[in-house]
Order: sequence, then structure tokens, then C-alpha cells
Amino acid sequence: MKDLKHLIYFEGLLEDANNELVKQASADGGVCVGYTCFHIPEAILNVDNCFSVRLRAPNTGSIDIATYYMSNYTCEFARALVERGIEGGYKFLDAMIGVDACSMMNRAMEHFEILDINDKENFFVTHCDMPYKITDYTLDCYVKQMRLRVLDMLTEKYGVDTSDKAIREAVKEHNEVCKIISEIGEMRKAENPVITGYEFAVLNLVTYCCPKKLILPYLQETLEELKTREPDPTPWFRVKVAIVGSEIDDPSLIKLIEGAGALVVSDRFCYGSTPGREVIELNDDEDALTQICRHCMEVAECARYIADEKVLQRRETADRLAKEYNADGIIYEQMKYCDYWGFERALVSHVMHEEYGWPVLSIDRLYNNGNSGQLRTRCQAFVESLEIKKIQKEANK
Repeated sequence: MKDLKHLIYFEGLLEDANNELVKQASADGGVCVGYTCFHIPEAILNVDNCFSVRLRAPNTGSIDIATYYMSNYTCEFARALVERGIEGGYKFLDAMIGVDACSMMNRAMEHFEILDINDKENFFVTHCDMPYKITDYTLDCYVKQMRLRVLDMLTEKYGVDTSDKAIREAVKEHNEVCKIISEIGEMRKAENPVITGYEFAVLNLVTYCCPKKLILPYLQETLEELKTREPDPTPWFRVKVAIVGSEIDDPSLIKLIEGAGALVVSDRFCYGSTPGREVIELNDDEDALTQICRHCMEVAECARYIADEKVLQRRETADRLAKEYNADGIIYEQMKYCDYWGFERALVSHVMHEEYGWPVLSIDRLYNNGNSGQLRTRCQAFVESLEIKKIQKEANK
């Protein structure tokens, strides 16, 4: 296929958390708000003159210093963020919004405060506790935390307008991004899609890591380009797979999987499009913040939610996405030492095979796994097993 016009530019934006568009927005007077988790509603971090940056630690090397502070049994994602902070990589932030979603991220946010990784006068780190299930009282608690610990702090420190009207404007811009990503995502349902999983991962990641207002023109142009893009006459891939699991904020992992011959057609993982790129529908009968928080709780697929209905929801979502996107198998992945997804992957990779009938590859991995020879070998073996199943299925018709 013909290369996408802006792909190299998008890849460049992902090389540094403080990328070109972040610098531009900051220079224009924007308040840069860093965050790491879907549980902090992205839309409210883009209210008024604020813009959100979902933090990553691209090109991470040694994380020895962070390991000294946090131990080597802490997930490498949390350690990589702390390491990058110690290196001075997050001095461009004006605020850091953390969540006590897991003990490891909680410790990472604590170290952002303890180690004074940012010396801006008004810089602040705030923590929000997250619910385990959806009820009226947990929603009420969630809304109050977003108001008191996020929005009110932004108003106090930077004079940000966090009124209902301002929040609705932020949601409107957020939805523009979601509609484009969702429309591009629908293209992956085709028998021979016009976009690869790697390209989609890059496109989706820049929407998390760049100011919405500045990235939107590039996204709109890319959408129009894809509408007329012609796929290769003969598909380059051998099978299609859906991915489910914890943080994947490095597209090189997707490239590795596709290099083994498996087109990635669905991304139900942290930093993926599910959840995260669903349109937020607002009505005029209720305040916007409550509706946003309810939306986040309802679409959340985090393994932190342990209520029976949420456990079932995660399994049903994995099954639904694999079917909708015509996947031949599912890859369940988890970052090493991730408590929540460690339990989820071990159990549900078995459940999805035994109860839902899906071929499943179950892996735990390091933070940077894009060049792992061992993982590449396992993916190649999985692709071959899926091909054999397809041949056997055709022979039995």
C-alpha cells in the first residue's frame, strides 16, 4: 500500500513526550496536564485552555534508579515513568493527575511528588481513588473526586474555567477525535483492510499524546486519505488477531506481531481505542461532569473492576470485538508484575479458549518488547497454529 502522508510525522511525535505539538500548545499559553490512566476522564483535562498528555516513556533504556526506589517487582511501566521523571523528562508538565487504580501507579505518583521531578511554581500532583463497581454512591464519590481533586485544583492554580459550559465544549472537541478514530477503526473490519494495526496504533496514540486542537487537522486529512487508499491486491498478512490486556504504549510491539504475519485488527488494551475512543453522548437534563464519569465507568474494561457484571463484560467485549473484526485468534497480554491483568490473563485466556472457543496466545512481557526474539518466535508459532486451524476448517466443510 502507498505510505500514509503523515505517518512519519506521527511517529516522530511519539518519540518524545514533550513533542512538537505539546511545545506549541504550551508556548500558546496552554496548561499541560499529564495523566496515565483511562480512569481520569480525558475530556475534563482538556477544559478551557488545558490540554492533556497521556504519559509514556518512549525509548526507555535502563530503569535502575527507579528500581532502587520502587523495587524490581513493580511493573516496568510505573518504573519507566519514574525513571523518565528523574531524568527531567516531564518538566514540561503543569500538573500530574494520578489515580490509585493500582498500588504500583500509586507509588509512581507518590515519587513524582517526593522526588520533586518538576520545579514549576504552580505544578501539582493530585491523586484520585477509583471504584471497584458501579453504584449510585460510587458514581457520586467519583464525580466529587474529579471536581475537588482535578477541576477545582486547575481553577485554583491556573484560573481554568471548569464550568458546565466549558466542560461541554471540551467534550465536543473530544468527540471529534473519537469519531475520526472510530471511523478509521471500522475500516479494519474489511477482508483486506486499507490500514495496518501498526498504523492504527500510531494514529490512536498521537490522539492521546498531543493537544486535540492541533492534531485534529492531521487526523481529518488522514481519514480522507484512507477513504481512497487501495490495499495490496494480495493481502500481506496470514491471519488476523485481536489483542486484549494491559498497557501497550509502544507501537513497536504491534509491529513485531504483524512482522510475524498476524494483522492486528482490534486493540482492547490500555492506550488502545477500546475503551477510550467512544463518543460521549451528553444530554441537558444532568450536569456534564456526572455524565462523563458515568460514561467512563460504564465503558471501562479495567481488570480493577471485580464485580461479576464487569468480569463478564470484559469477556463479552473480547469475544464481540474478535467476531466483529473477523479475528482468527486472540492475544492476551500483560506487562510483567501487573497484578490486575496478571490474574485476568491467566484465567481468562483459558476461559476464552474453553468457553468461547477462541485460539489464544497468552503472554507476559517487559515494557519495551519491540525487539524480543523470544516473543517474535511465540507469535510466529501462534500464526502457524492459526493457519493450520484454518486449513483444517476448510477441509471439513
